Amino acid sequence: MSEGSLEAPIRHDIPWTDPGFTDPEAIDAELRRVFDICHGCRRCFNLCDSFPKLFDLIDDSESGELDSVDSAGFKPVADACTLCDMCFMTKCPYVPPHEFNLDFPHLMLRYRAMEHKEGKVAFAHRQLVQTDRNGKMARLAAPIANWASARGNGLTRPVLESVGGVHRDADLPKFHSTLFEKRPATEPVNTQAPAYGRKAVLYATCFVNYNNPDIGEAARAVLAKNGVETEVVYPSCCGMPQLEQGDIADVAKKAKAVSTELAAWIDKGYDIIALTPSCALMLKFEWPLILPGDETVKKLSEATSDITEYVVDIAKNEGMADGLSPLDGKVALHFACHARAQNMGPKAMEMLKLTPDADVQLMERCSGHGGSWGVMKENFETAIKVGRPVSRQVKESGAAFVVSECPLAREHVLQGVERLNEDGETINVEPAQHPIQLLARAYGLSGTAGNKS
Repeated sequence: MSEGSLEAPIRHDIPWTDPGFTDPEAIDAELRRVFDICHGCRRCFNLCDSFPKLFDLIDDSESGELDSVDSAGFKPVADACTLCDMCFMTKCPYVPPHEFNLDFPHLMLRYRAMEHKEGKVAFAHRQLVQTDRNGKMARLAAPIANWASARGNGLTRPVLESVGGVHRDADLPKFHSTLFEKRPATEPVNTQAPAYGRKAVLYATCFVNYNNPDIGEAARAVLAKNGVETEVVYPSCCGMPQLEQGDIADVAKKAKAVSTELAAWIDKGYDIIALTPSCALMLKFEWPLILPGDETVKKLSEATSDITEYVVDIAKNEGMADGLSPLDGKVALHFACHARAQNMGPKAMEMLKLTPDADVQLMERCSGHGGSWGVMKENFETAIKVGRPVSRQVKESGAAFVVSECPLAREHVLQGVERLNEDGETINVEPAQHPIQLLARAYGLSGTAGNKS
């Protein structure tokens, strides 16, 4: 037996249609096998709250070993996992092809799939992650929706906490009346750019479509400046929120629908670009593991890039269009977990380094947000605690810009900074959330203002 991750890690297909996948006894046996390995290793103790909960559970048992731990104690461990994939990607020495065959995040997913099948996911939680429905409804009265969801609203937020389980202090994304998919292009395609001739579809993602269309406008403007013809396509959400709750069947349904529509564009010669890393991760990696025999899903996986990855590819292969100016200040760049999980390197860092005299500080710690996980009443304070190291880095950086490829993580980090400040005030930074907005700013293009209503 070889020790450590001496070979490139691989991930197995997810056999979610197999009846044994959600069998409680089989899951308990696998949890005990994996937890015993984790208990003897403990390299992941500082990644998220799952591992401290697991190690305390075992250490406080009668024997100090797993044999005296009741299986009922496993639920808090599974509930604390945000599916960030950082244990699999950066810490665990026993991932496949090692003989121990350990994939902690996908085991937690399996546990949640069992709970979903047993009807144990709360109704309010299931409604919270209906991003398409919620976004379409909220856009009809965006100012009212934003007022109601605003942090500090003493009238509505306690009700949302009581009924929906959303912590009253958690920052929530704003909604827009005009969706990104409905907005016209703001910049003509630059026929003199070195990359002229490229064509790409922007998969809008639910966050950009409903919550911050400025990110999409910035991406489209940067690509047009660099000669890329773009179309905006949004069949539906990628299903990451449903994956977090173990509803794999719904994810598979979304994967089939979205991949079918996007594959038609691939056949026309278009590349596919996802505007947020969680969605890129789903299209590139998770969907092929959920539907391994689906050739359309495979085709989409091979044609998909993250937006920062795509811009860096232009820079390396054709070269960037002229016109980039220095940014007026230092950039604190949070390296989002789902960008790291794509195993492509810090592409946002590479992209921002294309600007003259770039001063960028990369922060490679988890924000603690975890999608919908971090806004829930039972998780919010833990999420702030997990993200405290990166919040401290941001506070000490003195940066004029704080951005992350995961905009929700960015806002959560700033909440952490607010907690660190004795006066309770957040740091004074520019409103841009995503690195692509800073590149648009350096070009003097649209989509740089940040989160407008």
